[in-house]
Amino acid sequence: MNIFDFFHKRGIDTVDASFYRKIEEWKSWYAGNVRNFSFYRAYTGRGTYKRCKRKSMGMAKKLSEDIADLLLNERVKITIADENTEEFVQNILRDNKFYVLGNDYQERKAYTGTVAYIPYLYDMEVRDDGEVLSGKIGINYCSASNIFPVSWNNGAVTECVFTFLHTVNRKKYVQVQYHKLENGQYVIENTVLENMQGSREGKELSKEEWMKLKPFKTLTERIETGSSVPQYVIDRLNITNNADFDGSNPMGVAIFANAIDTLKKLDIEFDSYSSEFELGRKRIFVAPELLSNDDGSPAFDPDDCVFYKLPDDYDKLKEGLIHEINMDLRADEHSKAINDDLNYLSLKCGFGTERYRFDSSGVKTATEVISENSDMYRMLKKHEIILEDVLKELIQIIIRLGVVLGNDLNQDSEITIDFDDSIIEDKSAERQQDRQDVSMGVMPLAEYRAKWYGETEEEAAANLPEQNAVLDDDVKIPTTKNNSGGQKSKVNS
Repeated sequence: MNIFDFFHKRGIDTVDASFYRKIEEWKSWYAGNVRNFSFYRAYTGRGTYKRCKRKSMGMAKKLSEDIADLLLNERVKITIADENTEEFVQNILRDNKFYVLGNDYQERKAYTGTVAYIPYLYDMEVRDDGEVLSGKIGINYCSASNIFPVSWNNGAVTECVFTFLHTVNRKKYVQVQYHKLENGQYVIENTVLENMQGSREGKELSKEEWMKLKPFKTLTERIETGSSVPQYVIDRLNITNNADFDGSNPMGVAIFANAIDTLKKLDIEFDSYSSEFELGRKRIFVAPELLSNDDGSPAFDPDDCVFYKLPDDYDKLKEGLIHEINMDLRADEHSKAINDDLNYLSLKCGFGTERYRFDSSGVKTATEVISENSDMYRMLKKHEIILEDVLKELIQIIIRLGVVLGNDLNQDSEITIDFDDSIIEDKSAERQQDRQDVSMGVMPLAEYRAKWYGETEEEAAANLPEQNAVLDDDVKIPTTKNNSGGQKSKVNS
């Protein structure tokens, strides 16, 4: 049973199937195995063709890695104002390997356009009246091929179907999880399908059938969340989806979706560059009598591709017994073409120019600090708008599930996401400037501490020493309350 046949049978309307073929195309570029491109036929000159594998620069993979590392890395800091709530959330994130898988799924988001995070409860102990006594919080991760929006408004997906593939005894099963609204509250319905991938024998399993399979033994057919907000978060790149011409598709597009022609051109140039060295290697043609020693043994390694036999009628007196051929390599022309297209690719994907450079050792990535008015700075800030909301929504769902499990958590606590801007800003210079601002009294010390110590302003104010705050080894700054209740700083030398 094909997944779209299942949707049709259930009366579920989702994004057109043609868009998911587009996602598969983007995935093929990421994997470096593109249909009707990565493999091609070359004429041998003898009436036959040979199958060739085109060498690839793998730039779709490189672009995805780079944007993922810039958006969500080990320096991104999540802070929750309530200490108890923060400790609880951080434990859940660590238990679910979010700081590893989060970066992994940012990379998946880059080459598929969309990912989802779906917190859930498991190992629950429930009373007869439905009250949850205990349990654990898990996070399912889902990429674009397994996300099927059902209803949406202004780009926000309000109902959605997710699919999860499982293999039991070499047989494939798909869990279909439908998050939908009923009477203003979310309900989650689970179904298991057998033999997806278009098999005619595929069918929908009953609950009794799927409970015999290990991955689905504890799977509940229907869950009433009791919440008016969804128990999933959709994360996508902040790029307008122009792959669907009606403009209503809420799914995202790959970071290189509009640069496929440039990726093709780069791989053609790189393949030609490689062939230039293969075809341009030195060749030495020798007279037949030099191929054997006096005892008849070969004078040269028969597997050596440098030496070739001259024809018997070769003019030895005029040309000599050995004739050397050195091909001229067009290395500079290839390098220039590749670098030009790397600049164009980088520009089309939002990194600006000069992000990548090709030389004898391969593709290098620029690591210098970039300015705030650059294309890359604006691109990152644009993507962070969506990612910040996504992380906050994910944390709020975790907190709500924690409350369901009976934990004393503050659902209204302020959540702060501090992204890593070290590649954009010179942190040392910025910190020194902030120190000077504090010294001049134009920046409150609590604001400085909140910014550089990853605290909320309330925590920073509470953590300030009563008498003196040592900002630097040489400078002590006493702090006093002004009439408005803020901090007032003065330098004592």
